Amino acid sequence: MMAFFWQRAVVLSLAAAMLVYADMKLDCRPDSVTVVWTEGRSQADLSLFRLGSCFPTSFSATQAVFRVDLNDCNFRRLVTGDYLMYSNDLTYGSSDSQSPAFTHPVVCAFARPKDWYPMIYDPVFSTHGVGHLVFHIGLMNDDFSGPAESTTFALGSFIPIMASVSQKTHQPLLLLLEECVAATTPELQPDSPSYPIIGNKGCLVDSRMSGSKFEPRQKSSELQLSLQAFRFGLGQEVFIHCKLVAWDPNGLDSTKKACHYVKEHGWELLDNYAYSTLCDCCDSDCKSRRTRSIESGTHGVSQNAVLGPLTITDGTSDTFSWNGSF
Repeated sequence: MMAFFWQRAVVLSLAAAMLVYADMKLDCRPDSVTVVWTEGRSQADLSLFRLGSCFPTSFSATQAVFRVDLNDCNFRRLVTGDYLMYSNDLTYGSSDSQSPAFTHPVVCAFARPKDWYPMIYDPVFSTHGVGHLVFHIGLMNDDFSGPAESTTFALGSFIPIMASVSQKTHQPLLLLLEECVAATTPELQPDSPSYPIIGNKGCLVDSRMSGSKFEPRQKSSELQLSLQAFRFGLGQEVFIHCKLVAWDPNGLDSTKKACHYVKEHGWELLDNYAYSTLCDCCDSDCKSRRTRSIESGTHGVSQNAVLGPLTITDGTSDTFSWNGSF
């Protein structure tokens, strides 16, 4: 019966939404799917494709390839009539007007065997009690390939920072920086001066007045930040205090996001430019309409961390050009 079940597997795709300059191929297997997107536009950045919560398994100048398990990437399962259906969205996000953002459906449908019944109990993932999450934040070298060799940075140069979470047995989570402030003390004091870097639930507020930016993600469990060295605490020991959050990739909203300001484009969502409206509140007050909260533990956990000390000097360098006054 099961052999007959898988032989009856069919692939559904909505060709009407297909763009004329691209082609998508699906290969649905019993427990996995391969999606190959072939792109005809030379200016398209195929690393920006996402299949649900998953990044491309591999990509080139013309193709983005996903080889994933149907239990991963937040596939939705629906049993209807004689079919068992798995659906997801292939999304592309870009700030380039020549390569506009779009979403394309990905659906695998299998003939439902007559002796198949849904599980009576399908446990809902909970972060607490499933394993131990280990958070980390550190200074990196210029290309983020290893730890920094120095903790001294010239004013206006870039401070590479990488935050990560070790997930082990957990369902894949998205690492976010909800808040970061610079201070001259290893512990934050209520009345001590500080410099806001990230605030308003994930907005890189420093990018409004500098060249600071989030780098493209390499892994969902990592977040890379290029922070332009600021005048605050010049010549003193500086500590960067952050709140790290590991969150359900499908639970993003205006309070769980990573946004940076891009000149001439405005606020952009790091993980999917097509949903940058989540960043619209970055210049006001980001509040969630949802009643759930991170303290509930059902969608993520958080950890406070301190990075430093590091020192910003008022030296000159021939390796960068900076005209700001922050």
